[in-house]
Amino acid sequence: MAKTATSTKSSAKTTTGTTTAGNKRCPARGGSGAERTGLQNAESGFRASPELSRNLQSVLVDLVELQIQGKQAHWNIVGTNFRDTHLQLDEIVHAARELGDTIAERMRALHALPDGRSDTVAQTTTLPEFPQGEIDTTEAIDLITERLEAAVGTVRDVHDAVDEEDPTSADLLHEVLEQLEQLAWMVSAENRRPAKR
Repeated sequence: MAKTATSTKSSAKTTTGTTTAGNKRCPARGGSGAERTGLQNAESGFRASPELSRNLQSVLVDLVELQIQGKQAHWNIVGTNFRDTHLQLDEIVHAARELGDTIAERMRALHALPDGRSDTVAQTTTLPEFPQGEIDTTEAIDLITERLEAAVGTVRDVHDAVDEEDPTSADLLHEVLEQLEQLAWMVSAENRRPAKR
């Protein structure tokens, strides 16, 4: 005898501007960014404080924004050394994506909720907006270097507070710094000339 599958409807209902999940009301759009999760199943262990969650969230949003801006530049650059710059921008996008995933998964391991939604990223990133339209490779190199350095600045700003609460998360920030600073050096070298002796 064949069994028929039955489906259950989600208990979440949409009302004006909010969703209801169980007994908890949550904003439907936007929000304040990272939160801590409630106790779930048998989860235990170290839990990130609100400050640690906020600090890791600030690194995450800059890495997500760096991915987006790197692609924007990748699609729209024109000019001298196009191919090398085009490929180098994809290396930056790939690194930012991998590093962002590492930070977000660390947050989840500490029972914090990473928030990579587009409105949250746009409202909270420290990276300046990237210009629209075609952009010369030389200008793009300077703009991307500036954004790499802004993301590095965020990591350095939160590093000591993160290290004080959770040295393991600080170790991940070291990896972020190492990669972003190396990328900033390599990208910026495209527009540099040897220093006069």
